[in-house]
Amino acid sequence: MSKADVLVIGGGVIGASVAYHLAARGCRNVVVLDAGAEPGTGSTSKATGGFRCQFATEVNVRLSLLSREKLLRFEAETGVDPGYRQHGYLFLAREERELAALRDALLLQRRCGLTESREEPADVVRVLNPALTPDGIIGATFCPTDGFIRPMNILRGYTEAARRLGVRFDYGVPCTDAALDPGSGRITKVRTGEGAIAAGIVVNAAGAWAGAVGAFAGVKIPVSPLRRQVAVVRETDLLPESMPMTIFVGDGFHLRVRDGRVLLLMPTDEPQYHSEKLGVEDAWVNRVHGLARGRIAPLHGCTIDRPACWSGLYEMSPDKHVLLGKAPGVDNLYLANGSSGHGVMHAPAIGGLLAELILDGAARSLDIQPLRPSRFAEGQPNSITEFL
Repeated sequence: MSKADVLVIGGGVIGASVAYHLAARGCRNVVVLDAGAEPGTGSTSKATGGFRCQFATEVNVRLSLLSREKLLRFEAETGVDPGYRQHGYLFLAREERELAALRDALLLQRRCGLTESREEPADVVRVLNPALTPDGIIGATFCPTDGFIRPMNILRGYTEAARRLGVRFDYGVPCTDAALDPGSGRITKVRTGEGAIAAGIVVNAAGAWAGAVGAFAGVKIPVSPLRRQVAVVRETDLLPESMPMTIFVGDGFHLRVRDGRVLLLMPTDEPQYHSEKLGVEDAWVNRVHGLARGRIAPLHGCTIDRPACWSGLYEMSPDKHVLLGKAPGVDNLYLANGSSGHGVMHAPAIGGLLAELILDGAARSLDIQPLRPSRFAEGQPNSITEFL
């Protein structure tokens, strides 16, 4: 039976970040297990690659600011360009209540130190994104340092850097069970299809499948999968790559340009999307296609490249904030689950904070009390005020 000081279950961008940050602090006997045959077979490769600090809760703003610091030195540390391009996020309001919510969020962001986010009037909105059909837009908020990242570059950077520091990554190795010491309740070993691994500490970074990993240790983790879909416009040069991520607050419809393709997105919380079943539904594609043609002038005559559309899984928590810290009842099981669509952008911060918690006994870079996994049992969830 092999041994690991820290066993990370899940080799996506969050698991890789945890492994790298542990190894960078001198923890060398780290093993990462992933059920996929190769890196990026889970949710990381399905992410569209947005990055923003414009959040409506303090802890999410601070997570983004910490991640941004790490992204700015990512290439120097790992040797891989994370693709961080500061093209901005533009949140659009069409009703007074939407604009009021954006203003509230702006005040909070300023208190957290995000000084460059700002409110913009309707006439400036057309300058920031000339492609918009102006009808109904009454104002917006914009942050020029928000923008885009390359999820697979970040995964590759952390994985390669962690390997150079001695971390072992095993792919195609799903976990099947865990053994607990009856006296302490600690996990003693994790069983896989290729044998058992004795572990001093276990990290659950299994994304949308976090609940199944928690069940091995008898821990109920309130994280569930939620399908998100992406409609892809046929290759065009009608919109520039530098166009900011443009988001309509009222219904969540948003779009960006990546590699010459316009990506159309809009969240939905209908019951049929709460499962691991993937696929892109025609009715949804037709809906976002219609919104794009009506709201983005150059896309009036656009067509959808149906085979290029895709879907992926968000890992949703009840309050749409990550669970970060020790699992209640199992002293050596740590959770990094439930980022609720913000996992890739917050992965640098989450990995660093969890490494601090494991090695130092406390997270020093940020107060993660609002993210403690026990908050739901304590009746203290975070306020659900985010726009996406």
